Amino acid sequence: MGIKNIENFYPLSPMQQGMLFHSLVAPQSGVYFEQFSYTFKGDFSIAAFDRAWQQVIKRHPVLRTCFAWEGLKEPVQIVHRQVKLPLIQKDWRHLSPSQQQEKLEVFLECDRDRDFQLTVPPLMRLMLIQLADNYYHFTWSFHHLLLDGWSVPLIFQEVFAFYQAFSKGQDISLASPRPYRDYIVWLQKQNLAEAEVFWRRMLNGFIAPTKLWRNQKREQTANDSYNCQKISLKASTTSALQSLSKKHQLTVNTLVQGAWALLLSRYSNEEDIVFGATTSGRPSTLASSESMIGLFINTLPVRVRVDSEAFLLPWLKQIQAQQIESRQYEYTSLAAIQGWSEVSKGIPLFESIVVFENFPVDEIPLANSNLNLEIQAFHSYEKLTIP
Repeated sequence: MGIKNIENFYPLSPMQQGMLFHSLVAPQSGVYFEQFSYTFKGDFSIAAFDRAWQQVIKRHPVLRTCFAWEGLKEPVQIVHRQVKLPLIQKDWRHLSPSQQQEKLEVFLECDRDRDFQLTVPPLMRLMLIQLADNYYHFTWSFHHLLLDGWSVPLIFQEVFAFYQAFSKGQDISLASPRPYRDYIVWLQKQNLAEAEVFWRRMLNGFIAPTKLWRNQKREQTANDSYNCQKISLKASTTSALQSLSKKHQLTVNTLVQGAWALLLSRYSNEEDIVFGATTSGRPSTLASSESMIGLFINTLPVRVRVDSEAFLLPWLKQIQAQQIESRQYEYTSLAAIQGWSEVSKGIPLFESIVVFENFPVDEIPLANSNLNLEIQAFHSYEKLTIP
């Protein structure tokens, strides 16, 4: 793509810088790969679906973005004027359900092994597989450098708004979105001096990361590996946690962070512990940030003192109060915070991360769309790294 196709370029956010670094250090690892899969049942217009995606690509510069770093003092993200995102189509109707499932698992695994070329947009892939006359499997893969989890349902809402109109032979006009570049500009205006004072105070006296285990032999011999374990809570358990948090004016996120703090304290035999927590990063002072598309999340340190004599509810409220206080400085890069801490240079500030995601994965406007189409299944996969 020539220079005439370049629409804009600007710096990376702190989280993007960290993700780019890890992606370049381990180019074949598949780190920060995101994969979302859906199953559609009903009357489905492939042409309208394809056209809807192309329209969404046109609306959001971040979806037409790639990255450059070679020969530059600092990496930049480059927005292209025109980017075509192919919708790859496969027809597996001739296969039995068991053959389809086997082939689908192979496809998903192979898709995860395919690295994105970060210098060439789009950093996304679309695959639509027809399993029966009115039954489809759709997979959307992208690099985490572009988007956070909150952006996913926002994009799908737009895709199906356009799809509904196009499938009926109509046009639709949506409000112009606020571009991701506005967030980068907002970041550059923030007061790092105030942030430094806060983070130095919060981490004062903390000198070494909290270990997940004390098996030194295992630490020395273990190789980097990746594994996933899925545990689903019963609806009754989830409801009980929600009721507990509501009754005591806590968030479920606070309960999860408190539980993790207790676990870390027990495993490390330390009372003063630090772990990372991923925040939404969408600032209330940036208008319309909740509806913007892009990567806003940040991972920041959480320091908790675990006192065996403390009462549970006041202790949880202290954790939540710290969350609220740190929120006004959540734009700070982890690298800067690391430098302000007393942990030795080259050693990570924490060795575990808690990610509490609370975004509307299934809020896709089909129920009231008058379309004979439903989403029957949803599955997501992501591969991340810790500090």
